[in-house]
Amino acid sequence: MRSEQARRWARAPLILRLAWRNVRNDRLGFAACFVAVLTAVVLVSGNSLLVAAAAPRSELDGVTGILILSAFLSGFVSVFVVGGMLGLHAGRRRRTWGLLRSIGMTAPQMRRLVLAEALTLALAASALGSVLAVPYAKAMAVFLREVGFAPTDVPVHLSPVPFLLAFVTGPAVMLGAALGAARRAVRLRPLEVLRETHVQRGILPMPRLVFGGAVLLGGLWLAVATSRMPVKDAEPAAFGTTLLLCVGVGSLGPGILTGLVRMLGPVLIRIDRLPGRLACSALLAAPGRAWAMVSPVMLTMALACTFLFSVDTEDVWKGFHRTGALAWVAPVMVGSATVFTVIAVVNAAAVAMADRGDSLRLLRQVGALPAQLVRAVCWEVLVATGAGALLGSAIAALSLAALGRSMTGEAWFAVSFPQYAGLLATCVAGGLVGALAATRKARKGPLLPASAPR
Repeated sequence: MRSEQARRWARAPLILRLAWRNVRNDRLGFAACFVAVLTAVVLVSGNSLLVAAAAPRSELDGVTGILILSAFLSGFVSVFVVGGMLGLHAGRRRRTWGLLRSIGMTAPQMRRLVLAEALTLALAASALGSVLAVPYAKAMAVFLREVGFAPTDVPVHLSPVPFLLAFVTGPAVMLGAALGAARRAVRLRPLEVLRETHVQRGILPMPRLVFGGAVLLGGLWLAVATSRMPVKDAEPAAFGTTLLLCVGVGSLGPGILTGLVRMLGPVLIRIDRLPGRLACSALLAAPGRAWAMVSPVMLTMALACTFLFSVDTEDVWKGFHRTGALAWVAPVMVGSATVFTVIAVVNAAAVAMADRGDSLRLLRQVGALPAQLVRAVCWEVLVATGAGALLGSAIAALSLAALGRSMTGEAWFAVSFPQYAGLLATCVAGGLVGALAATRKARKGPLLPASAPR
C-alpha cells in the first residue's frame, strides 16, 4: 500500500511536490500567513454581512454608516497586514529559492512554485474564513443589540456578495504580494543569497523609496489642509491623513527603524551591555525582518488613537458626554480592526524571532547564558514595539492636532491616557509572548536544531 502511494507521489508534478515539502519544512511561516489571511477574510466578509443586513432597514440608518466605516477599516488593515506578513515570509524563503536556482530550477518553474504556494494558501484560508464569518457576524449583531448601539436586531442573512468580496480580497492580496516575491526569486543569485542570509542589504529599493516619500508628503499636505477645513470636512480628512501617513511610513519603515535604532542603541547598551548590544545588532542586521514586528504596532496605535481620541476631542469641543449606546461608537468603528492588528503583532513577532534560532544557539555555544538571551530577545521586541508605538502615536497626534486646529484654531486634542496605556501594553505583551514562545527551543533546547534546514 505504501509503495503504491510512493509511486503515485513520485508521478506528481515537480512543483506540487516541492510546494508540499516547503510547507512541511516551514510550518510556522505558512501557518502565520494562513492565520493572517484567515483573520482578514473573517473580518471583511463578516463586516460585509453586517452591512448587507443593516442597509435595507430604515431604523438602522444610524448604524449602517458606522458599520461601513468599520468594514472599510478592516479591509485596509487586511491589505496592510497580509502584505507585510507575506513579505516577511518571502524573506525567510530567500535561501531556499537561491538554492533551487543554483541546482537548475528555471525562472518559469520558480514563478509557478511561488504562485502555487500562495494561491493554495489563500484559497484554503478564504474557504475557512468564509465559514467562520457567519458566526462572527451573528455574534457582532448580538453584541450591537445588547449594548444598545443597534435599536433592533440586525438580521444576518447569507448573501453571495460578502463571500465573493472575501474570496477576491484574500487571494488578490496574496497573489499581489506573491508576484513581487516571485520576481525577486527569479532574480536571485545563489552566492548573493548565502551572503545575505543574516544581513539584509538594499532594504529600500528606489521604487519603494519614491512611492513612500510621495505618499508621506501627500499625508503631510492633507494634514495641513485638514487644519484649515470646516469641522464637518475635517473629520473624514483627519482619518484619511492617518491612512496616508501609515502607508507612507510603512513603505519607508526599514530605513526609519535603522535610524531610530542607531540613535537609541547607545542608551540601550549603557542600560544592559551585552543583551542590549545583541538586540541592536540583530535589529540593524535585518531591519526588514524587524519592521514586520513594528508595522502592526504602528497600525494599531495610529488607527485606534485617531478614531478613539477624535471622538473624545469632538465631545470636549461640544461640551458633550457620551453615555449608553453612544459610548460604543468609537469602539465599534475600530474594535475588530484593532483585534486583528494585535493578532498580527503576536504573529509577526513569532515568525520574525523564529529566524533567530540559529543565532541564539550559536551564542549559547560561545558562552552566552540563557538569562542573557532572554533579555536580548525582550530588548529586541521592546525596541521594535516601542518604535511602532512611537511612529503610530506621532501619526495619530498629527492627524488629531489638525482636527483640533480646525475645531478650535489651536493644535489641541483630547487624550485618554488609560486607553492609550491599555493599547500600548497589549501590543508589548503580544510581541513578548510571540517572541519568547518562538525562541524557547533555541534558548533552552539542544544546541543543534532537530529539524532539517529549510
